[in-house]
Amino acid sequence: MYKKLLLASVGALALTGTAAFAAEPLPPPPPPPPFTWTGPYLGLQIGGAWGPGAFDFFGFNPGDRDLFAVESSSAPSGVIGGAHVGYLYQFNSWGVVGIEGSVDGTSLRANADLVFPGFIGFVPKIVGNDILTAHATSDIQGSVRGKLGFAWDRVLVYGTGGVAFGGFSSNLYLNGISVADNPFLIGNRFFSNDRVGWTAGGGVQYAVTDNWWVFVEYRYTSFGGFNNPLSNFFSPGGALLNTAFVNNSVSRFNENQVQAGFSYRFNLLPPPAPVVSKY
Repeated sequence: MYKKLLLASVGALALTGTAAFAAEPLPPPPPPPPFTWTGPYLGLQIGGAWGPGAFDFFGFNPGDRDLFAVESSSAPSGVIGGAHVGYLYQFNSWGVVGIEGSVDGTSLRANADLVFPGFIGFVPKIVGNDILTAHATSDIQGSVRGKLGFAWDRVLVYGTGGVAFGGFSSNLYLNGISVADNPFLIGNRFFSNDRVGWTAGGGVQYAVTDNWWVFVEYRYTSFGGFNNPLSNFFSPGGALLNTAFVNNSVSRFNENQVQAGFSYRFNLLPPPAPVVSKY
């Protein structure tokens, strides 16, 4: 009799404990970690570039001292696109600093055609109009810049500025009219210039996921100017007619650029520690 009562009591206690355990609610899942811009990243960008530019020409002939000096404005424009790599660090809930390097290929081109009434005293004297043509292109550009921004969760508004690098190629052609009214090429030269300048601008980027973001950016870049001397013009047969000197100075090669792109951020931070409920 006592044994049956003991067994019944133990069974009732077990059932009661099981029901109480089953009825206890599960702990809520841990909140997701806050988004951060911190980490290295890389990506691609493409856009357009344009800007003011001017070709300055100055020349003289040592023989009869004919002189000319003229400026021709030319606005370079083209497509610009490439790749970038950088690192961002978010030091509080809204402040972000970083550094970024970029390399772009471009189709930027500036042209100038100058017409002169009878050029600078060749023998035999060239008559009619002579045309001096200049082409300047920038095939590749790069920059190393700092970034400083304000973050609102997944939106980052930033300013950027630093050093810019550019490679430029210039072609100069002089076409004349002979005494028989026949056009011919008097001379041409090719020049290559590497320039260092500055760049500054700003942009906005939005993190679509924890690792991917898209952005739009504007920058103004100035490469200053460079000189290309063109001398010793030649006749159609290759004989030196006279020694002339022409200095072509690209006095301003500045550009505006707007680019859009995307970046992938590598998450190097350790994952958050799991939350363990205590009973």
